[in-house]
Order: sequence, then structure tokens, then C-alpha cells
Amino acid sequence: MDDVFRRDCPARMVLDHVARRWGVLVLTSLDASDLRFFELRNRIEGVSEKMLSQTLRTLQRDGLIVRTVEPTVPPSVTYGLTPLGRGITASLRTLTGWIRDNAAEIIEAQRTYDATGGRKAAPKAVGGAS
Repeated sequence: MDDVFRRDCPARMVLDHVARRWGVLVLTSLDASDLRFFELRNRIEGVSEKMLSQTLRTLQRDGLIVRTVEPTVPPSVTYGLTPLGRGITASLRTLTGWIRDNAAEIIEAQRTYDATGGRKAAPKAVGGAS
């Protein structure tokens, strides 16, 4: 389990589950508090109920989240992080924070790339030399 670059590494499957868009968003959403399904769906704009259900099942199977059913009518179901899930959220917060902080620069790089057809743009002059 020490080489995620190898196709047969079991950690690679877990990396895929955690690093998917919905996996990252579900795990970081649950970092502050346990949430019900509809609260997660409303918090994570754009996720379909089907994708949210699949993601929750996968992360539960991986031992990262816990599903708690309260014996009420109708049953009240909440999702929360396990200790294992809490261990990954600090890294995910760092990742999502970096992406948020650098999104404008990344968008600009995409625009430059698209405008030049993927050709390398002329380097910018540095230090005021002409």
C-alpha cells in the first residue's frame, strides 16, 4: 500500500473515492457538523440526489463517514465523519483553500492557454528592462 502510482495499490482506490469532486465536497461539508441528506444536497450546489447517495455510500463503506438513523417517524438520518474521516478533512481543507485562493490565477492561465491555442505565450518582461 505504499505506492499509489501502481495500478494494483489499494490506496489508489481510496484516493479515487476521496479525491472525486463530490467526495471532497461531502467530506469538507461534514467537517463542521453532522448533516441530514437534504442539508448536504442544499449545501453542495449541483450534486444530484443519485450522485450524493452514491458518494455517501462509498464514503461510508470506506469508513470515512457514519450514517445514523434515529427511530422517529419518518426516520431521521444524519451523516457525520468518523475519526478516520476527520483525519482526512484537514488536508482537504488545505487543498480547497489553496484552490479558492488561486482560482483567479488558474482561470487567467486557462484564458491565456485558450487564447493562444495552447502555444506558449511570450514571457512577460521582469524588472522593467526594455
